Amino acid sequence: MKRVIAPIALLLLAVLSQSLCAAQSILQGARVWTDPEKTRLVLETSAAVAYQIFPLDEPDRLVVDLEDTRFDAKLPKVEMSDANLVGLRGGPRDRSHLRIVLDLKQPVRAKSFALGPNERYGHRLVIDLVPKDGVSVRRVVLPSFPDSRTLPAARADAARSGFARPVIVAIDAGHGGEDPGAVGTGGTREKEVTLSIARELVKLVEREPGLQPLMIRDADYYVGLRDRISKAREHQADLFVSIHADAFTSSDVRGSSVYTLSHGGASSEAARWLANRENSADLIGGVDLAVNDDLLATVLMDMTQNATIEHSTEAAALVLANLGRLGTVHRSDVQRAGFAVLKAPDVPSILVETAFISNPEEEKRLRNRAHQRKLAEAMLAGIRAYFRRHPPPGMLVDTSPRLSGGAREYVIHPGDTLSEIATRFSVSLSALRTQNGLTDDLIRVGQVLAIPEGS
Repeated sequence: MKRVIAPIALLLLAVLSQSLCAAQSILQGARVWTDPEKTRLVLETSAAVAYQIFPLDEPDRLVVDLEDTRFDAKLPKVEMSDANLVGLRGGPRDRSHLRIVLDLKQPVRAKSFALGPNERYGHRLVIDLVPKDGVSVRRVVLPSFPDSRTLPAARADAARSGFARPVIVAIDAGHGGEDPGAVGTGGTREKEVTLSIARELVKLVEREPGLQPLMIRDADYYVGLRDRISKAREHQADLFVSIHADAFTSSDVRGSSVYTLSHGGASSEAARWLANRENSADLIGGVDLAVNDDLLATVLMDMTQNATIEHSTEAAALVLANLGRLGTVHRSDVQRAGFAVLKAPDVPSILVETAFISNPEEEKRLRNRAHQRKLAEAMLAGIRAYFRRHPPPGMLVDTSPRLSGGAREYVIHPGDTLSEIATRFSVSLSALRTQNGLTDDLIRVGQVLAIPEGS
């Protein structure tokens, strides 16, 4: 009888062991991101996990214990430039649990939160490391201007002394870090394209007299939608330009678009679809949505200051007009939708969809450095035209018509006619048409005309 029972017992033990193993969560992936404020560790697991985090010193370490979890992934290598982390190591603890040790360069404050599954990732445990002494991972400095943390004071001093200050253009590369954004059929990731175009635009703005760039994201890390707004407002930006290269359900959709904020319905089905997609970025990017934010609690009320929306629309029209000179536009008029990233109550804000990365031809162009620069040049032309038309008080902006190839440029205002413009600049109507390749007198607001020297 004992000979019969023994095999059955072994079988039951094997089944029980498999059941216990199946109940365990699996660590499926781990990633490290570094931004100007913190180091972020993301642990991706097959199910929600119970965990404990505690620090150790001499040397400084942070221990993360994951209950009922086993390894099925390698821990990532840490860059030597990371201000907080030396490296990661881990292994089983008490058979069924997992311990991960973060070797630190300095004492840190750790904040953790769990994220549920979304369209791109499963369960995630996010751990943010901030230096205890309050020193950021790296300082964010506005090129050729005082440290961004002292910018408001510097601008106030300039105003008191009678000197003009530069116009601050906040340049926001969409997505980043955990959130790759849209991915083209050739594998091109939106977060990389937007950062490349943003860097091109920064270089152009730096060379523009009277303008100063402020990069919202200058490397591969995620910035929450609320934080993008906050950073622009903190540095008193005069214009916020968010750069994207999104996807749509059809690969045939193509062309550039420019968006402004709408509190009501979206101006098209595509606008509504894109806004919903962009507004969900925080779910993918790893933002603790449980944190209250006083800014957005009052934004919709503050946005009754319609002047901000009106200025946003003017800037968007000027940028769209110049993108239209570069190539195909998806829609010939400014689009509107409820993009969360455009909700700064006191900063004119636009969102530029440079192209649809889901279109194979446009995806190929978006990877091209020369085309990225052309997109940046078109955006700068619109930005320049906007500030020539609306120079903020106390700022050094060249409002005179710019010379370009021997001809001045003029941006069409509401109520302008071609004949009036010809009279204003003392040129013939036919010369004005010829200079701009016009077959009739039809012009649109935001269009840029080249004015011949005389005729």
